[in-house]
Amino acid sequence: REAIPADTALYLPGIATPGNVATLVYAGVDLVDAHHAVLAGSQGRYLTVDGARPLDRLSELPCACPACQTDVADFDRPACAAHNLNALAAALATVRERIRQGRLRGYVEGQARHENWHTAVFRRLDQQYGYLEQRTPVIRQATMAAATDDSLRRVEIQRFAERVTSRYRNRFDNPLVLVPCSARKPYSESQSHGQFHDAIQFRAHTVSMTSPIGVVPQELELTYPAQHYDAVVTGNWSETEIVFVADVLAEYLRRNDYSRIVAHVPPEGYTDIVERATAAVERDLEVEYTVEDHPTTTDSLANLASTLSSELKYSKRERQHNTLKAVADFQFGEGAGDALFPDLQVSSRYPKLRAHDEDGEQLASLVPNYGVLSFTLAGARRWVESDAPTKEIEIDDFVPHGNVLAPGVVDASDDIRVGDEVVIRGPQAFGVGRAEMSGPEMVESTRGIASGVRHVEEL
Repeated sequence: REAIPADTALYLPGIATPGNVATLVYAGVDLVDAHHAVLAGSQGRYLTVDGARPLDRLSELPCACPACQTDVADFDRPACAAHNLNALAAALATVRERIRQGRLRGYVEGQARHENWHTAVFRRLDQQYGYLEQRTPVIRQATMAAATDDSLRRVEIQRFAERVTSRYRNRFDNPLVLVPCSARKPYSESQSHGQFHDAIQFRAHTVSMTSPIGVVPQELELTYPAQHYDAVVTGNWSETEIVFVADVLAEYLRRNDYSRIVAHVPPEGYTDIVERATAAVERDLEVEYTVEDHPTTTDSLANLASTLSSELKYSKRERQHNTLKAVADFQFGEGAGDALFPDLQVSSRYPKLRAHDEDGEQLASLVPNYGVLSFTLAGARRWVESDAPTKEIEIDDFVPHGNVLAPGVVDASDDIRVGDEVVIRGPQAFGVGRAEMSGPEMVESTRGIASGVRHVEEL
């Protein structure tokens, strides 16, 4: 896949089955055929999405396709070949629909459990992080199902944890309060977090602990995938989850120094994570625990409020400014928030924030669906003139309207990913939009939409 141009289809003949086709497509295969399915049927192997079964061992036909509308005793090898074709067609239709929904990865996680070979291939693919990361969008509309420990290796999960622990910087002077996540997203709209807020009252910086995301500072609760995942809730943490979240929390605490740390978390699982994380940090960290049995009981909430009673509150203005700067750091790189917004003015209510410069010109707005910044032309100009890392598309001598097609791309930043905010520059035009391809794919491709265009001006 890496050895051929991005817009060249990869054909893998003679291997596709209903059971493996999702894994093949996830690996980058574009085109398959039915040769193996037909051959398997002529050999008396009945194919399903969960493996192959010898025809002479079937007691009934577990399928409702036209070829299977007969008694198992009358089901011969030609009928088996016809069934295999139908089963493969149905599996491919499922894969295509999952791609449209942005949910192929979750489906492959489930499919990989049916045969050991699929599991081995799936895990080897997860080891190719660089390959997968370049091809994984930074935002999606679909909810991300996190149902297994394999979910922790998803690019979206690893990318979020890496950015929180290497790009994000806490800007509040208040103590840290660690709280559990909630089933409802964003967390602040849940009943439990509403109770936490009533007790904290802007006197502390709230960070949520969660599997599979790791840790989520309050400023990033909207940012993909923090409000887009759905985890299995049993009340018990696996050792893999504990290790992962503890490692992320330890890295977070190494990077951010707090005057106090308050852990308002359930004793089961969460306490173990906090203790592991603080023990791993190479400085003395004292943690105050405020939960007696459950975080939302009256006594626990009273303990939390009492513990923070002497702390000063931060203002709404500080919260808004810190949110925009934190999202900029996360989205564009370390230090981007201060570089882009040194003279920040904010309008509108959280989370629909808009950044303005000192003259009142709008620079950017926070997109609440994904928790990312969207620039105006003024904001894009400030972006390229600042010290913040930029993602640019160099185009040919034309003014784009609507979209930039790949043939018109001269060059593009290597670190552009699908969904990234990008600056579009050419001899005749300056614009801003959102990428529809990765940077390397834009440069390699001779067809397709490279980027959408939100605003553009003719030079």
